[in-house]
Amino acid sequence: MQQLVAKLQIGAEQRETGSGGVFEHRHPVSGAVQATIPLAGASEMDEAVAKAVAAFEPWRRWKPEARREVLLRLAQLIREHTEEFARLAAFDGGTPLMLGMHGAMLAAEWTAYYAGWADKLEGELLSTFDTRDEFAYTVAEPLGVVGIIITWNGPLISLGMKVAPALAAGNCVVVKPAEITPFAPDLFARLAREAGIPDGVLSILPGLPEAGEALVRHPDVAKISFTGGPIAARKILVACAEQLKPAVLELGGKSASLLFPDCDIDAACARAVQWTIGILAGQGCALPTRLIVHESIYDEVLAKLVAITQQYKVGDPFEEGVAVGPLINAASCDRVIGMLERVKTQGTGRILLGGNRCGGALAGKNFIEPTIIADADPASEIAQVEIFGPVLLVMKFATEDEAVALANNTKYGLAAYIQSNDVKRVHRLAERLKSGGVYVNGATQIRPHTPFGGLGLSGFGKEGGRAGIDEFLHYKTVAIA
Repeated sequence: MQQLVAKLQIGAEQRETGSGGVFEHRHPVSGAVQATIPLAGASEMDEAVAKAVAAFEPWRRWKPEARREVLLRLAQLIREHTEEFARLAAFDGGTPLMLGMHGAMLAAEWTAYYAGWADKLEGELLSTFDTRDEFAYTVAEPLGVVGIIITWNGPLISLGMKVAPALAAGNCVVVKPAEITPFAPDLFARLAREAGIPDGVLSILPGLPEAGEALVRHPDVAKISFTGGPIAARKILVACAEQLKPAVLELGGKSASLLFPDCDIDAACARAVQWTIGILAGQGCALPTRLIVHESIYDEVLAKLVAITQQYKVGDPFEEGVAVGPLINAASCDRVIGMLERVKTQGTGRILLGGNRCGGALAGKNFIEPTIIADADPASEIAQVEIFGPVLLVMKFATEDEAVALANNTKYGLAAYIQSNDVKRVHRLAERLKSGGVYVNGATQIRPHTPFGGLGLSGFGKEGGRAGIDEFLHYKTVAIA
């Protein structure tokens, strides 16, 4: 087995012990302990923030093109370590190797994109009229020290989406990754130092929620960027409110995909399975987990979904051809199985495929059968709560109004999808769907140049595009009489 390492990265210093104790990291397939991880506590967070405060003024005074070049070097180093990142993702959370490689390439893409913004952060001239008695302009300035807390499903891409724009804007960053996925963040920190990020500008410290709370409440942290769930987000907002501290929250979703008869049905069905079951075994925030299908093609679509899903190989992420790996841990398996059992007992859907733990060689491990549920009750738990497992719900609609009502019938609002070749319909529905983004006929939601973020229980704030770097800037007005 590969030697797995995760240390507390406080600036340029690496520590093998922390005041938060240790975490026994278990192999996502076998459940065997594969590494003992040191955990940060409040004292290490204080040290990291103090280092960041000291490093901030020199870092913000770097020439923008110098920040650009160091981030471009980091992007290149991520590309050069793509295979290593993929292996670490498999050890971290059971991500199949091909998906892990894709995640590494996305992280490199995001880092390179925001490197390009470092020397393009301009203010604007506000007074150009002869009748004005002032000359006014704005200056884009970094916030200071930014606290970043990321969850376990895709930590590397989260680092690319959050750390890169914060650094490009001239901020210093302290990151608390989830203790259950520490290996990829550890490598990211080491590569950042190799790329030339100065001491104190970036610290990455895995820890328990207490460490995250210390980071959020620290008076020298100017802003929090958090990816996770609504329960933790509410606690973060309470802590931020005490200091009137802003936050960016990406909190997951219950996204719908509307499938119309005029689309490429085969392609739409293939995407539905791939994006809901074949990506992280359904453990993704913006996946289209609710497929809302026109009644005229409903039975045809169900048959195609079952046939496609049956071709997906479930197993060890290191095995060739595996598309669906394990869930992150036994607790997640128990939670998802509990939801599926309630579907059976309450009759809130018709399970066409799956619905159980995997048997055979995978029995007793963190694997759940890829599951298709037809005729899902829109008001039921399974249709309202984020599942985070390899489960696709299918519902039927007759009219556009009914489809929109079903799609909007949750408290989340991260993403929505439309499968249709009718351009007028696409524009008509895109306006009515309550979500942070609408993605049509295979368009992907996570791209570095496009803003990504949600509404309602999906949070607020943006990652991606100019909006994503603006989250880490403030614009100062200068007016001269």
